[in-house]
Amino acid sequence: MTILSRLQEGGEFTFETHYGYTPDSINPVIASAEFVLKNVDLVQINDDGVAAAAKYIGNRLVKDGYTPRTWLDHPLHLCPPEPYDPAHPGTRATLDWIFLISSLNFSFWSHRDGSDDCFGVEWREGWESSDPRHVVHTGYWSLVAALDRALEEGIPITDPLFYASEERCPDSLIEHVFRVAPQASEGLPLLPERIAIMREVGAILCADFAGSFQGFVEAFQRRYDNDGTALQLAQMVTDTFPSFRDEHWFEGRRIFFWKRAQILVAETWAAFSPSSDADPHPLFPHGISQLTMFADYRVPQILHHLRILTYAPALACSLEAHEEFPSGAREEIAIRAASIIAVERVAAALRAADGRAGTTSSVLIDFFLWDLAKRLEVGRDRIEGIKTQPLLPMHRTRSIWY
Repeated sequence: MTILSRLQEGGEFTFETHYGYTPDSINPVIASAEFVLKNVDLVQINDDGVAAAAKYIGNRLVKDGYTPRTWLDHPLHLCPPEPYDPAHPGTRATLDWIFLISSLNFSFWSHRDGSDDCFGVEWREGWESSDPRHVVHTGYWSLVAALDRALEEGIPITDPLFYASEERCPDSLIEHVFRVAPQASEGLPLLPERIAIMREVGAILCADFAGSFQGFVEAFQRRYDNDGTALQLAQMVTDTFPSFRDEHWFEGRRIFFWKRAQILVAETWAAFSPSSDADPHPLFPHGISQLTMFADYRVPQILHHLRILTYAPALACSLEAHEEFPSGAREEIAIRAASIIAVERVAAALRAADGRAGTTSSVLIDFFLWDLAKRLEVGRDRIEGIKTQPLLPMHRTRSIWY
C-alpha cells in the first residue's frame, strides 16, 4: 500500500502503528502536498524559477556563511551551553524555551502591517545588548521578545511546571507577559487560544514527561534507543500534543502540514548543532533531511517573489485585496502545499549542483528564506542578479497552525 493510499484511511491513529517508519521513510507532509498540488489548479511551480532561485540561494548561503549555527547568532535566541550537556540546567532551559515558542508560533500578521501602531513588544535588542534603550519587536519576534522580557523580569514563563498552573500563572499574568508597546493599538492576535495551548501542552509535559520538554526528548531517545529520526520526533510531537496537529481534510484525504511540529524539531536541531561538521549531532544522528519547509505565510510570499511559485490571476487578485482565507480553504491549502514541494525541488537542485546527497536541507532553505523576507521587509537586504516578480501581500489566514 502506498503512502498516499494510506493517507486516505483517516480515523484515529499513531504513525508507529500505521506506517512502521525507518530512518529513510517518506514524510507524509510531502505526500500530502503532492496530492494537493495535483488536484488544485491555483498555484503552479515554475521550473525555470526553481533553477534560477536555487543558484541564487546556493550562492547566498555560501556568501553569507549561512549554516545551522546561524541560529545561535540571533540576539533574541536563548542559547544552550556548549558542548552539549544534558545535565546542565541551561540545556533544559533552552529546550523549554524552544518548546513554548514553537507552541505559540502562529498568526502574527496584522491588519496594520507596516504602521507604527501595530502589535509590538518593547525590550532590549537582545540578551547581550548593553544599550539600556528598548526597541519595539513586531511579528514573530514580538513573541520571542515578550518571553525573553518575562524571564529577565523573574517570571519563569517558559517552565511548563509554571505555565500549566492557573494558580501560579493566572491568565492575567500571561496577559501581562504579552503586554503591548505603548504606541500599539492592537493586542497579540488569538491570545485566548495561546493561553489555552499553554495550559494544554504544559499539563501534558507535567503529567507524562517530568514537567519539561527535555523529559519529552529523553522519552523519545529511550523509545528509539538514541537512534530516532527527526521525522519520528515530529510524529511523536503530533501524536502527543493535539494543538500541534496541523492537519486538514481535503478531497476525502487527510492532509498533513505539521508546520509547528517540524519547526520545533528544526529549532532544536539548530540550537544544539555541533561547532564542527565532523562532530555528530547529539540529538539527531540522522540529521533533519526528512523534514520539509514550514508552510506558513511569509515563505510562500518570497517563493512567489523569486518566481518559484506562479499564482492564478484570481488568487493574485485576492491577495492584492488582502482577502482573508478560512483555515482549510482551497486557496490556503494550495499555497502551503505548493510551497512545500517548491522548496523540496530547490533543495534537490542544490544537492545535485553540490554533488553530495543531503548537504542542503529544506529546513536550512526555509530558515534562510524567512530571514531574507524579514530583512527585505525592513529594507535591510535586496535581491540582485535574478529576475523577480512584484512582491504580493502575504496570504491571510487566522489560525493556530501557523
